[in-house]
Amino acid sequence: MQIKVAKTAGFCFGVDRAVNMVYSMSEEGKNVCTLGPLIHNPQVIEDLEQRGVLVVENPEEVPAGATVVVRTHGVAQSVLENFTGTGAEICDATCPFVKKIHDIVSKNSAQDIPVLIAGDANHPEVCGIRGYCKGKTHTFKDLAELNEILNFHPEYLKNKILVVAQTTFSLKEWADCVKQINLHCTNAILFDTICNATQDRQTEALELSIVCDVMIVIGGRQSSNTAKLKSVCEANCKTYHIERPEEIYGIDFRSCNSIGITAGASTPAGIIKEVLKTMSEILKDDTIENEETAAQAKETEVVEAVPEETVTGEVQAEETAQEQTDAPEEEVTVEEATPVEEVSAEAEKDTRSVEEIAFSEALEESLKNMSTDQKVVGVVMGMSPTEIQVDIGRKHAGYVPLDEYSVDPNFDPKKELKVGDKIDLIIMKTNDMEGTVMLSKIRCDAMQSWFDVVDAENTEEVFEGIVTDIIKGGILANTSGVRVFIPASLSTASRNDPIEELLHKTVKFRIIEVNKQRKRAVGSIRSVLKDSLSEVEDAFWSQVAEGQIYEGKVKSMTTYGAFVDIGGVDGMIHISELAWKRIKHPSDVLSIGDTVEVNIKSLDPEKRRISLGYKKADENPWEVLRRDYPINSVIESEIVGMTTFGAFAKVIPGVDGLIHISQIANRHIEKPQDELKIGQTVTVQITGIDFDRRRVSLSIRALLDPMEGEAEVAEDDAASTEETSLVEATESALVEVAAPAEEAAPAEEAAPAEEENKENE
Repeated sequence: MQIKVAKTAGFCFGVDRAVNMVYSMSEEGKNVCTLGPLIHNPQVIEDLEQRGVLVVENPEEVPAGATVVVRTHGVAQSVLENFTGTGAEICDATCPFVKKIHDIVSKNSAQDIPVLIAGDANHPEVCGIRGYCKGKTHTFKDLAELNEILNFHPEYLKNKILVVAQTTFSLKEWADCVKQINLHCTNAILFDTICNATQDRQTEALELSIVCDVMIVIGGRQSSNTAKLKSVCEANCKTYHIERPEEIYGIDFRSCNSIGITAGASTPAGIIKEVLKTMSEILKDDTIENEETAAQAKETEVVEAVPEETVTGEVQAEETAQEQTDAPEEEVTVEEATPVEEVSAEAEKDTRSVEEIAFSEALEESLKNMSTDQKVVGVVMGMSPTEIQVDIGRKHAGYVPLDEYSVDPNFDPKKELKVGDKIDLIIMKTNDMEGTVMLSKIRCDAMQSWFDVVDAENTEEVFEGIVTDIIKGGILANTSGVRVFIPASLSTASRNDPIEELLHKTVKFRIIEVNKQRKRAVGSIRSVLKDSLSEVEDAFWSQVAEGQIYEGKVKSMTTYGAFVDIGGVDGMIHISELAWKRIKHPSDVLSIGDTVEVNIKSLDPEKRRISLGYKKADENPWEVLRRDYPINSVIESEIVGMTTFGAFAKVIPGVDGLIHISQIANRHIEKPQDELKIGQTVTVQITGIDFDRRRVSLSIRALLDPMEGEAEVAEDDAASTEETSLVEATESALVEVAAPAEEAAPAEEAAPAEEENKENE
């Protein structure tokens, strides 16, 4: 028996980021509150409550001095403003994918542009999204509710509408709804905002449910994405939704050969491990009991299902899926698990309109049966409002329906054709009874385009096409009737750029891979953009110089700096150049997408590297000090450090000054700690500034009453005088007592010397 664990099971990026953020603040001793439950997992919430983290819903519930963490689902702008008004510190843990939806609806909605949101109307994430919409909003959880909205608002079929999805919305439901909107709403603006992690998790769960006898879905009862996983799996096998490991004991696994496990985005890894441990013990006990001897018991194998990760892998998975579907179920192993053909085909079909499906299937069918005598040249003999009559050199009368000549519904053949013109056509249908042949120019062009696409696989030829659909993993572009799949990783100049903006736009791309048997082609927009960017870079480097100022956009960040696009070329602002004070990470100052003004600090033409400056000279704390704090200024300052010779105090952010031990009090002290302590606020006078050596001298003594000091000094001097007099008197007495001995000694010593002198004379 095998237990197959989905690789994508457990915390997603957004949840992991939020949970770690709260735990970190809690360990630092901060008073933390979360605006609503942080995530939909009762075990995590209970653990946080035990650590003192409170869940609040209203600003009045926030204790003084607390930090309020915005949950991963996000909140409406108005809610955020209410909490900001309390003066509490706000820490925004909203999932980046949810923030992206906030940005989309904020920029694209208007009073006359309603927003349709695919999701649960009562879910916190959806409530937060609605708070950023500028006009009417509607929510729908499936195709039926979408149709109700369109029926009640027929004006939406022609007017401009904006459509987004909750990040955890069902992929299948979304595909059905997108198809309906594409069919009926002529001015709809669609953004596929389902989180990539959600897509991967649902796809992997679907694949596991197809090859497993039972699926276990782990997650909170209130978790939307966990409920979606259960819905995806239960269509293929028996599925159990559990919240805690002990719930496993109520499930009978005796008739199972393989068990699949996945978990919602709010499920910690620890709970998944506990479930696996519990299952392994249960299954091991059952095996030992049913086998003749304990020696024959087999250990339960736990493996991971790993999805394909490269572009080529995605294409190969689609090609080999049918072979795996035909194989007996027991032959399917985790290592061979790839998307099944029916699943892949259904997901792809659901994102296409009915007209495109019919066209594509008919085209592929005609290409399958294509032979050289089916391509003919027709001579225009006449035209009518519905067709073009042609002579193909046979006894049958040929005709081309207008919708088989052009996809443009307003096409007028009389303006483009005249009698006698020759047209390349393909025979579609022959009616021997009536003596007619129906032909198609569209399909002939598509066939030729396919041949051009095949020939371009090993060339640098650039094609132009219109993006017709955004599907899982990338986009579909139509070039002269041939659909080309362009992976998301090759659809934009950067992986961080959204592909939703390409929908219905004309793009240029190269062909990088062709499957002739399946009539499939893979393209790359990035390859063409790279050439354009190379030209832009050459032009940039031909005129750039140090000191030039540019306006750029923040593209990405690392621990050591931020990368900025300054017009097709990237430069880096080192973390030390982002602020005059020390910061831990570039995100303390900038955010991705920010527009900033930078200057060229240094250039490396050989490696084509650019170092950018961001700090403004007038914000230099030493210049601020020179401008706003002359000598003799009196300021409030915080003690930040101690030494044996004095104390350091903060003058302004980025500049500290020294209070020498002699300037702390107007009397003698042994050490600074006798009068001061770290964190204490004192009033000081700036007595000196050395801008060259960057040193500031401060004094507390200069502001004290000198008389107090003189009195204390006088007392000290009097005591010192008495001490001195006593010492001097004692010394004098000692000298008088010792005087005779001292006088005699020199006389005795001198006598031999005098005698010696006489002898010498």
